[in-house]
Amino acid sequence: MSIRPIYLDSHATTPVDERVLAAMLPYFTQHFGNPSSNSHVYGWEAEAAVKQTRKILAEAINATPEEIVFTSGATEANNLAIKGVAEAYYQKGQHIITVATEHSAVIDPCNYLKTLGFEITILQVEKDGIINLNQLEKALRSDTILVSVMAANNEIGVLQPLAEIGELCRSQEIIFHTDAAQAIAKIPLDVQAMKIDLMSLTAHKVYGPKGIGALYVRRRNPRVQLAPQQHGGGHERGMRSGTLYTPQIVGFGKAVEIGLEEQKRESDRLTQLRDILWKQLSQLPGIHLNGHPTQRLPGNLNISVEKVDGSALLLGLQPVMAVSSGSACSSATTAPSHVLTALGHSEQLAYASVRFGIGRFNTQEEIDRVAEHFISTVQSLRKQATFV
Repeated sequence: MSIRPIYLDSHATTPVDERVLAAMLPYFTQHFGNPSSNSHVYGWEAEAAVKQTRKILAEAINATPEEIVFTSGATEANNLAIKGVAEAYYQKGQHIITVATEHSAVIDPCNYLKTLGFEITILQVEKDGIINLNQLEKALRSDTILVSVMAANNEIGVLQPLAEIGELCRSQEIIFHTDAAQAIAKIPLDVQAMKIDLMSLTAHKVYGPKGIGALYVRRRNPRVQLAPQQHGGGHERGMRSGTLYTPQIVGFGKAVEIGLEEQKRESDRLTQLRDILWKQLSQLPGIHLNGHPTQRLPGNLNISVEKVDGSALLLGLQPVMAVSSGSACSSATTAPSHVLTALGHSEQLAYASVRFGIGRFNTQEEIDRVAEHFISTVQSLRKQATFV
């Protein structure tokens, strides 16, 4: 029996926690009702389960249950937020601001809106991956209707200053959206304190099932209007039609509940493992840490390696570890990571990058084994290169 590689790609996805799966299973076979069926017990059971998850998600971000709109994931939530605002507020203005290091689920909807006549300002980031608040303030205009800045970057893990961004937007009555797919239940989030108007969430980055997400939509101070992007039944207060997937929703709630309960302890543990890994890898010459050294997700380490071929590096690592060189959603492309090039890296460094996503089930023993194999692989590739 072959030994599977150590999984260190938790920013791409996470395994479903057994406690989450146990919570989901009854809603496939026993409590299988449609939550919109309000005339019998089967529907009432499903509706109660959905309401419970709304409550859990709302409490996780200091919102109200009525402000949680379920989607198929963060990609749909981002599209609903960005296109929904554009369509609802186009008479007020057609200017949107986002950031060069955003996920493609934000960049692509913005590029689509450009074809419809909207003007998109894409802010650059500092070398540590964090935006310059002065540049953001200068970019705000009287016709700006939306600012979209992700909470935690999916590649380099940096945490953007959400509260400061929210304050700037609120002072000029501009809607603030954040993609918090990587952040939910991992770092503290508070839509009131941070003045966030729209927040995209997903379950599968936090040990929940794939195929379920949510969008927080502020209902007051100010009330945010969204044009629905999917029609057919008026579900989710008319913002997202479609029969709710109760088992996935239950799993989402349980995953966030567990994440919140264990957040402090797990954050400390992952930070320790990350720092141990970086201390060992940084002994190699020509190793670059991508992103802010501390203002980042606890389990994230993204590095670039000089004097090695990126494809050869990943190939050499594969027998021992499952890692990636960037976003899983763009892994089929041959272009270097747009996030790393935005940091000012050369194509060589951008290609020769590795994203380590340390997760709930990783151990220090695994981290030590990964570091040892990584160092030996880099050293071997460099020796081979000198004889080419």
